[in-house]
Amino acid sequence: MALLKHLPNFLTLLNLLCGCIALVHAAEFNFEAAFSWVCLGIFFDFFDGFFARKLGVAGPLGVQLDSLADMVTSGVVPGYVMVCMLSGHAFPMPIHGYFPYIGFLITLGACYRLANFNIDTRQSDSFIGLPTPANTLFITSLPIVAHFPPDASWTVVLQQPWVLVAITLLSTWVMNAPLPLFSLKIKKFSFSAYKLQLGFVAYSIFLLLVLKIVAVPLIILSYVIVSVLHTFFTRTALGMKK
Repeated sequence: MALLKHLPNFLTLLNLLCGCIALVHAAEFNFEAAFSWVCLGIFFDFFDGFFARKLGVAGPLGVQLDSLADMVTSGVVPGYVMVCMLSGHAFPMPIHGYFPYIGFLITLGACYRLANFNIDTRQSDSFIGLPTPANTLFITSLPIVAHFPPDASWTVVLQQPWVLVAITLLSTWVMNAPLPLFSLKIKKFSFSAYKLQLGFVAYSIFLLLVLKIVAVPLIILSYVIVSVLHTFFTRTALGMKK
C-alpha cells in the first residue's frame, strides 16, 4: 500500500515523459509519432486523478505535478507543432524568421489556463474553457490531417498560413473563454447520470472508426458545440420552470 499511494504521481510523470518524447518527434517533423505519444500522455493524465481519488491520496502535490506535466504535453508540444507547421511558409521580411513563433501563443494560453484551473473551484465536475488535453489533440492532429488523404480538399485549407494563424488565435481564446463544457470523467457507474458523456463517447468512437485521424479535430469541435448547446438548453429549461 505504501508504494501504491505513489501510483497517481507516477502516472503523472509518465505523462510528462510522453510529452518530452513527443516534443523530440515534433522537432524531427515526425508528427504521427508525436501525436501517438501525446495520446499516451493524455491517457496517463486521465487516470492519475482517477487513481488518486480511488486510493484517497489526492492532494496539493498531485495537483501541482499534474499541471506541470500538462504544461509540457498539452502546452509546449502543441505550440511547437504549430510553429513547425507555420515554419514551412514564406512571410514578408523582416518578420519571416519570427512569424512562425506566433504558434507559441497556444503554449502561453495553455499556461494561463492551467494556472487558472488550479485556483478555480467551479471546475471540479465540469470545465470552463476547452481543457488543454483536448486542445492538444486538436492541434497535434492537424499536420497529419493536412496530408490525409493527400487529395482531400481540406489539405489545401490546412496548409494556408492565414488559416493556421486563425486556428492559433482561436485555440488560445477557447482555452480561456467562459464556455461551460461537460467533463468526460465518470466518477460513478450510472448510465442515467452520464447519458451525455456516454453518448458522446459512442459518437466519437463511431467517427474514429469511419474517418480515422480526420475524426479527431471534428470530435473536439463537436465537444465544444455540444457542450455549449447542452448548457443553453439546460438553462432555458430551468428558466421555464421558474
